[in-house]
Amino acid sequence: MRKKDMFVDFTAMTFGTLIVALSVFFFMVPSHAAVSSISGLAIVINNFIPYSISSITFVINIFLLIIGFITCGHEFGLKTVYTSLLMPVFLGILEKIFPNAKSLTGDATIDVICYIFTVSIGLSILFNRNASSGGLDIVAKIMNKYLRMDLGRAMSISGLLVAFSAALAFDGKTVALSVLGSYFNGIILDHFIFDHNLKRRVCIVSPKEEEIRDFILRELGSGATLYKAIGAYRMKEHTEIITIVDKQEFLKLMNFIQECDPQAFVTVYKVSDMHYRSKKLEERIF
Repeated sequence: MRKKDMFVDFTAMTFGTLIVALSVFFFMVPSHAAVSSISGLAIVINNFIPYSISSITFVINIFLLIIGFITCGHEFGLKTVYTSLLMPVFLGILEKIFPNAKSLTGDATIDVICYIFTVSIGLSILFNRNASSGGLDIVAKIMNKYLRMDLGRAMSISGLLVAFSAALAFDGKTVALSVLGSYFNGIILDHFIFDHNLKRRVCIVSPKEEEIRDFILRELGSGATLYKAIGAYRMKEHTEIITIVDKQEFLKLMNFIQECDPQAFVTVYKVSDMHYRSKKLEERIF
């Protein structure tokens, strides 16, 4: 990895971890809810063991880091070592700066809602850099890799186990908030992750096939595949252009088609993930 790419990666990971730490400290800790994180479990354990939340989080993270390093590869492991060590450091700094921090909203339900939205932003930054904040993120990543499970769903399932642990130390309302918060946290996390990677598969049938194909290749710098299709009504042969584009490219393409051939037949499908051979590689010989 180039030094510039490494710098960008670690800057993004630091920022993502900071967002997660702020979310935990200012929203989850005051609400006492154990929502989809090891920090949530640390809040519960803190009621029985007289250690700081940052210290408990650190110990659990070390254990899970070893498992993540073995199962998810060195790149994920090394990045997560960094963020897992950084997470309790940020929490420790916040504990020193705000020793008697109270709820910013004054309502546990609103705290949990704020936590869900803010922590999902931080986690999506980390997951999209092939890292995590440690803890349950490692468990979710393992489930994602070996069970082919969406990260959001994996976070929900592992988070629910932590959420139910709140019953050991808190009242029914806190347990309910923990369970509901863990469930919705997974849904919102999926939204952030897949919206970040979302692409569109655009299928176009038009007599202006050459102009549209040229626009895709030269203006968008994207690829395309051509298929011969026969219309069932007139049994006439057409060429169908299929290309996969991101959001910005999709808007440019649709604007061009509207100008070039407003009557073109276009279908669009959402694509959340794809694997392909990079153009930078040497031509493959079959």
